Amino acid sequence: MMYTKEFILNEVNAIREEIGHEQVNIFIEELYFNENTKELWIITEDRPDKSSIIGKGGWVVGKLREKLGLESIHVESYGDFLNKEYKLKLSKKTVHNLHSELIGLKNLEKAINDKLSNLYSFNFENYINENKFEESNKHEAVVALSGGVDSSFSLILAKSLGFNPVAVTVDPGTIVLPKQFKRNIKKVCDALDVHHEYIKTDYSDVIEEAFTGKIHPCGRCSKNTGEHLKEYAKSKEIPIIIFGDMLATGSQCINLQEESLYRLNLPASLSVAKQEIKSLIKTYDLSTFKGFGCPLLYESHRKFPHIKKFSIQRILRETRSGALEPGEALDLIWSFYKIE
Repeated sequence: MMYTKEFILNEVNAIREEIGHEQVNIFIEELYFNENTKELWIITEDRPDKSSIIGKGGWVVGKLREKLGLESIHVESYGDFLNKEYKLKLSKKTVHNLHSELIGLKNLEKAINDKLSNLYSFNFENYINENKFEESNKHEAVVALSGGVDSSFSLILAKSLGFNPVAVTVDPGTIVLPKQFKRNIKKVCDALDVHHEYIKTDYSDVIEEAFTGKIHPCGRCSKNTGEHLKEYAKSKEIPIIIFGDMLATGSQCINLQEESLYRLNLPASLSVAKQEIKSLIKTYDLSTFKGFGCPLLYESHRKFPHIKKFSIQRILRETRSGALEPGEALDLIWSFYKIE
């Protein structure tokens, strides 16, 4: 079925009236419908139009999806796509300017191009299933795998883009890695047939510093983890370390760490939003977690409540970049206050 703007607006207004929402003028820029997947993309002129179609608590768009019998409806504002398009163009230029012969980076550049050409309805799951990239015959990347959704997404994508990755988990020893994370690590590595290794370490110094209340643990923990992965990559002569960070995007998505060793924030390079990550990993039956899922971070929040403001700053940075929706950011922030 071909949906028109007039039809969708009439349906939305009828639903808003039915559930007691006030009537507002809504403007739609574009509509895209995938008949095969039963997915509808509604591109609004601005964010207020987007909010009106979604409705309070997602009621309007939820009822619209049920009424039309669709698998899913995605509502985005045109301005957000312009921002994403600009960041993807910067990523494309940055990766291209490396003039690398690595198969994975060549495939990444193609993926960036393909997303640019199909920005409104790009779907990572469909893209991976429909495109088979050449895989390198040697390991081109170490993927930092924590067992969370972002790092799992990065491993899936790195494997699909032909990096022939090795997955490495830095086991912090004194900080107990939750069992759910270990299960996720095994599931995704088995499903992808990717070699995985644990690096045993001792983070007692990070814990001691965090429990003074003077530092936020994430920065120091991330630095330690990066150093261990860097040493591993150098020892194996692997040229790229891939992280699941959604920042920094554009021209800062890949950086030279040392001679011939790069750090690539893979989700950031493709300007990925959290919802895109969740959509892809659901096919791997991985456990998801509310909040950040780190025991040390939550213990720091409990002992030193002022530390929460630095966690919130981190969330707001990702929200400002478009990687997180305001509702997702609110859920993360609220999770900090459910532990007391």
